[in-house]
Amino acid sequence: MRTSTLAYASAGTIITGLLAYAVYFDHKRQTDPEFRKSLKRNNRRLARAVKEEVEAQGAQQRENIKKALQQAKEEGFPTDLEEKEAYFMGQVAKGEGLCSEGAEKIDAALAFYKALKVYPQPKDLISIYDKTVPKEVLEVLAEMVAMDPALKLGSFTGEGGSSAADHHGVE
Repeated sequence: MRTSTLAYASAGTIITGLLAYAVYFDHKRQTDPEFRKSLKRNNRRLARAVKEEVEAQGAQQRENIKKALQQAKEEGFPTDLEEKEAYFMGQVAKGEGLCSEGAEKIDAALAFYKALKVYPQPKDLISIYDKTVPKEVLEVLAEMVAMDPALKLGSFTGEGGSSAADHHGVE
């Protein structure tokens, strides 16, 4: 017997075995109620594990955001008008650069947050962010704003009605 014939016979046997197993599995799935229950149970377990992992990642991201905010607050923000203006421009440029590079979205959102902290009309800046900042970064920025009690901005989406306080610069 030649090796090529032996190789073809072996490949044919393996393929036949796989097809037979697929037919057996399908028949078992369709006819055996315990087997179907077992499959559903395994699928539910897998879905639960995936959900728990996603929740853990969300909690980790929130923790990372808290750390970034704390670090920014410890660094402080400029108080002089000219320093604020230069700081604002630098942070916006840094945020835009990080967004265009596809860098970590927390770092990009932190740069936009720092710019927001020194901007005289933060509500106006947020409406600009809504139109220009990528959605993923904007979501992280929204969490940062929500975690900062000193920033009372109301709705973050820039939509909705305005109040008299909006027109008079009262927060």
